[in-house]
Amino acid sequence: MMLRRPASRQVRLALCLVVMLGSGTVALAQPQDPGRPYWSDNWRGWHFYEEPEIPPPEPPASTPRQAATASSAATAPRRSPAKPPEIVEFERLQRALEERRHIAIMRPTEANVRRYMELEAQVLSRASTFADVAQRIAWASPELDPTLQGRPVNAKALEVFDQLQTAQRSQSISALGRDHVLFFFFRSDCPYCHAFAPTLEAFQARHGIKVVAISVDGGPIPGFADARRDNGIATTLRVSQVPAVYLAQPFTGKITPIGFGVLSEAQLVERISMVAASPDSAATPFLSATGGLQAQARLTHQR
Repeated sequence: MMLRRPASRQVRLALCLVVMLGSGTVALAQPQDPGRPYWSDNWRGWHFYEEPEIPPPEPPASTPRQAATASSAATAPRRSPAKPPEIVEFERLQRALEERRHIAIMRPTEANVRRYMELEAQVLSRASTFADVAQRIAWASPELDPTLQGRPVNAKALEVFDQLQTAQRSQSISALGRDHVLFFFFRSDCPYCHAFAPTLEAFQARHGIKVVAISVDGGPIPGFADARRDNGIATTLRVSQVPAVYLAQPFTGKITPIGFGVLSEAQLVERISMVAASPDSAATPFLSATGGLQAQARLTHQR
């Protein structure tokens, strides 16, 4: 009997494949599960080889210098715009002057004091130049001249200003006298009241506002023969010192204090004008106890 040579390895594999195909036991390769490595699949066999998946590249780690630069750039404040050179020079001069002054105070040697005085002289020279330029501009620009705004400083102009102001105030007080009167509280035994009475009498004649004299103690006073006896209004207004002057508007029942003691005519004009021009002046309404005096003042005003 002749012995047959063993089939080669390729032949054996082919025969096994035919047998497996004939019996239908060959399993088709399934796609690899991305979550499992290829060598965990036993059914593939050792003769299958697949390249492992390459992981995505990681972002490069920043170096400490780059991280510090980024952090400083994020936290660094924004730079302010550059200052004008004049501002820089002024601040430098100011610092230098302060430093020399401090040194001269702490070490008052001749050299230190001299250095401070020399720099101070330079600063004063610049300030004087500025003042001269500003004055020339004010002379050429009336709207910027402080001597033309408000009360003048020139003696002649001041005299004219006071005359005009007095005339204007006198006109306003004359217009005020149409519906206002002055209450003059006095005592017959008060020497200051007697000294003040002629001023009020002349004021009444000059400015046309009626003065109603009210005697606190019931006695008379020269110049006001029609003086009235106090009927309680002095207590209501808390008149604690005489002479006292109040501006009253009988029709509205408002009384405003003008002043106490002996006043000049100029003071009366100024205070009455200011009180009349201010709507927020401290006015006290008439109370029922002053009804009789209110009626008398109205009758006197109508005359």
